[in-house]
Amino acid sequence: MARIRQTDIEEVKARINIGDIVGERVALKTAGVGSLKGLCPFHDERSPSFHVRPQVGYYHCFGCGESGDVYSFLRAMDHLSFTEAVERLAARIGYQLHYEDGAAAPETSGRSRLYAAHTAAAEFYRSQLSSPDAQAARQFLGERGFDAGAAAHFGVGYAPQGWSALRDALRSQGFTDEELLTGGLVSKGQRGVYDRFRGRVVWPIRDVAGQTIGFGARRLYDDDQGPKYLNTPESPIYKKAQVLYGLDLAKKSISREHRVVVVEGYTDVMACHLAGVTGAIASCGTAFGSDHITVLRRVMGDSEGSSGEVVFTFDPDAAGQKAALRAFGDEKRFAAQTYVAVAPDGYDPCDLRLNRGDAAVRALVEAKAPMFEFVMDQRLSTFDLSTVEGRIGALRAAAPIVADIRDAALRPGYTRVLAGKLGLDLAEVQPEVERAARRSAAPAGPAERGRGETSPTTGGGVPGGGAPSTDSAPASVRVTLASLPPALELEKRALMGVLQYGHLLDKQAVDIALGLPMPHPALEAVRQAVSMQSDMTRPGWTSAAVDATREPYRTLAIELLTADFPAGTERIAQTTAMESLRKLRQRALEREKAELRSAQQRLEPGSPDFRSIGVAIRDLDLRLRQLMEAE
Repeated sequence: MARIRQTDIEEVKARINIGDIVGERVALKTAGVGSLKGLCPFHDERSPSFHVRPQVGYYHCFGCGESGDVYSFLRAMDHLSFTEAVERLAARIGYQLHYEDGAAAPETSGRSRLYAAHTAAAEFYRSQLSSPDAQAARQFLGERGFDAGAAAHFGVGYAPQGWSALRDALRSQGFTDEELLTGGLVSKGQRGVYDRFRGRVVWPIRDVAGQTIGFGARRLYDDDQGPKYLNTPESPIYKKAQVLYGLDLAKKSISREHRVVVVEGYTDVMACHLAGVTGAIASCGTAFGSDHITVLRRVMGDSEGSSGEVVFTFDPDAAGQKAALRAFGDEKRFAAQTYVAVAPDGYDPCDLRLNRGDAAVRALVEAKAPMFEFVMDQRLSTFDLSTVEGRIGALRAAAPIVADIRDAALRPGYTRVLAGKLGLDLAEVQPEVERAARRSAAPAGPAERGRGETSPTTGGGVPGGGAPSTDSAPASVRVTLASLPPALELEKRALMGVLQYGHLLDKQAVDIALGLPMPHPALEAVRQAVSMQSDMTRPGWTSAAVDATREPYRTLAIELLTADFPAGTERIAQTTAMESLRKLRQRALEREKAELRSAQQRLEPGSPDFRSIGVAIRDLDLRLRQLMEAE
């Protein structure tokens, strides 16, 4: 396979803002000069420890230790090869890649081909919606309040009734049956290969970056013996447990407002967005679960202390109640507050908009109730409260819900509410709630403690890891900023300043400071790698410095590159970095002077060596004065 020229690889990376790429999947907030921060997409966490530095093109998680550039991020998120990652980003900015030995661009395979096939399929379905054969599809949409503009906005299309319309169209574009089968666009039976979706309204399902990865389709014709709704099967690019319909359109609203509305169907998502509730999403062919929560939390920036809201809309039937109880089981995975909104008369958002207008949809979301209150009512409804046995059973079922309310200030009030609903005295209800709270607070087992979190006392580049006890670290132990002694703060800040702002610093001052050995082997390894870089204005020089840092110290180099630098503006950062370099030189000169004085004291006063050292000390004094005057 032809290799992409290295110069093109560097050029594409230099033109791409890594903050834009990461920001499509993670809600990022400013965290200092040139630094962005959000919840890590590589592990589950409650407080953001994932840092992105667009200026140097790097990301690093101080929680799990994952780090890299824009290519490694895209490869990890979308499971691409290196070549596929470069080609996707090049296509994004319209950059023409060149291949070694003048070879033409290779015919890409695997995931890139599947993405391309789904993009072509989405366009095919869209074009078919205006065909005469699609009258039933247009009628279906129109009856639900969706005109041609709405269909175009959401990319809704139509799958023709024939057995091979899509297959023929995509094969004419060079796609093979094997690729279409792998992507779930066609199926294979005894009579051969045929279109998976036939005679249906089709919704494109996109990932958070806007790439089409699958489809959802609804039956239109009475003679169709297939299921009412049919989705793309699991494929290399479509994982239904992680896919949320509408997230590509909703992500900006979710990130900005820190609110997401979870609905149950494609038309509900459309209705909400058209009514102004632009943070609406839905799961695709599967129940809303823990993987969906992980995706949403990253897009929301759902961390401890945030004021986010997650609003679930459930149908008031048995299936909706079951879905609510299932969602409540995962509710604590959100840092945000969770709510339930149930429309009057059993309407879903699509029906509500159709019958009562856009304002009613917005009012539905605003009239939300806390999820714990909704679930408590559902639990109570299963008991006969007219009997003593029913009331006691209901109390035992509902007390754990009140005990688990995260806002402790609300628990006494809802204990009284529960007593009122049951017709019991508060003195009877409160002890049961307190017992439930004690059971809930019992120590978790090892398998549950810190689920999804990395231990702060083990390796993996986690802040809080123990400092190495010797001058050298075992090859399997990564040294991190947090593991270094506080006495090395100046050295850390100086290297951080050079790595992050080297292009703004005086080259002579940098060269002199980088010529001074560091007192710790990890910092010394980074210093050596950085000092090898002759041009700090060249794009990609920081990546070269990181790559040149020998293991097990590369993680430290990445952390120095991505950590928050103590400055409010770039000008202050430049000044602070230069001051750190000056102090390094000052300390080195003072150390040399102290060593000379110690040596001089052991000599006979007036001896040639005594006088020679005296000259050297006076020279050091002069250099120190010049250094201080240049401040």
